[in-house]
Amino acid sequence: MTTVGAAIGAAAIAVGGIASADAQRSAGNKAADAQKASADAGIAQQNKQFEAIQALLKPYVDAGTGPNGSLQAQQTLLGFNGNDAQKQAIDALQNSAAFQAQLQQGTNSILQNASATGGLRGGNTQAALAQFSPQLLAQTINDQYAKLGGLTSLGQNAAAGVGNAGIATGNNITNLLQQQGAAQAGAYLNQGKQESNMYNAIGSAFGAYRGLGGKF
Repeated sequence: MTTVGAAIGAAAIAVGGIASADAQRSAGNKAADAQKASADAGIAQQNKQFEAIQALLKPYVDAGTGPNGSLQAQQTLLGFNGNDAQKQAIDALQNSAAFQAQLQQGTNSILQNASATGGLRGGNTQAALAQFSPQLLAQTINDQYAKLGGLTSLGQNAAAGVGNAGIATGNNITNLLQQQGAAQAGAYLNQGKQESNMYNAIGSAFGAYRGLGGKF
């Protein structure tokens, strides 16, 4: 075979090998880009869902553990926020329509019972009247604290729900980031492999050129 023929044959081998390697590298890069885009979309969706959960649970978190929530109100009733704040909270309960209605109803009941038994002006009646208001106030405070406790528990559960959602979102995003890293690493490995194949193709072309009688 002539030198020209050998050169043409070798060139064909080289071009074919290089084109094949380049096509495989391009396909590998496209696959990596597609996987990265999919992971990016997954991360965006995870963040969107977590923000939605936060928004849904925020009213319950605020009601229970927010600055003006039930936990703060419980602490105020217990005196944790100072004597003045405690007194204001108790006065508010004592002056509430519900307390005043119960006080009036209870007082009337005591007086009616005393009138029916002829002891309207007796010492027992006066003692009962004197004791009723403080007892009713104490009961009202305890009832209010218990009701606030229900809201506090609701807020705590909502806060825990947000925390758990955050942990789950973090784990999911971590997995997606790992997939991104694996895709990028695979792209680099694919690129290195195809470059190696390209150089091997050039080497094979050189060998074919010599084998077909080519000379330098």
